[in-house]
Amino acid sequence: MAIQWFPGHMTRAKRQIQDKLKLIDIAIELLDARVPISSRNPMIDEILQGKPRLIILNKSDLADPVMNEQWKQYFENEGHTVAIVDSNTGTRVNEIPILTKQILKAKIDRQIAKGMNPRANRGLIVGIPNVGKSTLINRLAGRNIAITGDKPGVTKGQQWIKAGGELELLDTPGILWPRFDDQIVGYRLAMTGAIREQILNIDEIGYYAIKTLAGRYWNTIAERYSLTIDPPKDLEDNEEIVRVMEEIGRKRGCLMSGNRVDLDKASGIILRDLRAAKLGRITLEAPFDDMPIREVKK
Repeated sequence: MAIQWFPGHMTRAKRQIQDKLKLIDIAIELLDARVPISSRNPMIDEILQGKPRLIILNKSDLADPVMNEQWKQYFENEGHTVAIVDSNTGTRVNEIPILTKQILKAKIDRQIAKGMNPRANRGLIVGIPNVGKSTLINRLAGRNIAITGDKPGVTKGQQWIKAGGELELLDTPGILWPRFDDQIVGYRLAMTGAIREQILNIDEIGYYAIKTLAGRYWNTIAERYSLTIDPPKDLEDNEEIVRVMEEIGRKRGCLMSGNRVDLDKASGIILRDLRAAKLGRITLEAPFDDMPIREVKK
């Protein structure tokens, strides 16, 4: 199954962002800490046209804390300023205005040297669907002003929101890109809920989830689903992965006639548990060792 999702409003959002760039001091790029590379739009450099940038590893409370630090180091080595944040709980959200001022210090100093009273910094919030942009804005604003939801594609327009006296934020719809060159990206985004389930084959996403989790977090899933079977010997062996899915399905009562396992139902349970952190704090990709291809194909 080839996973793609690029609704028309995303094309409009890209144009609208580029139209607003002249008003923007800094871009605040949100990534999902569980899939930092897969959740990073490879068109973002083209879209932002060299604007100063702060990278936010969001949903960090759902991600492996050791991997959070490794990803922070990875992006810092690329020359970016990075914050590890969770907008749902508010973890370290208060660092964002401070880091924004640090990044823009030269601009602010120039304004002061000219005798100007520096205005509020204007930040553009960008990221893929369901990465937590509106939730972060509400945290920074101290009130529920941006529309939020647990499904991708909730924000359709753009709005300016005051986040204290020194920061104004422009919320934008989540933007994917026209075509995933590496289908690993599509599977990982589907696993974390960035793509609408209605266009997915759930059993395929569940299969890929088990393939990933069995390789990285076998003890975690074995404990969650009371598995007594051995872990897969070969993660590329389809029968081995299906064997684990079927065992989970049996443990959770996902049975059809003839004692066959309903893999769709079992996959739904696995994905809901993954997204709700019932499997613990899990990161689905690591720097360098399994990074997907990032070339953009239109």
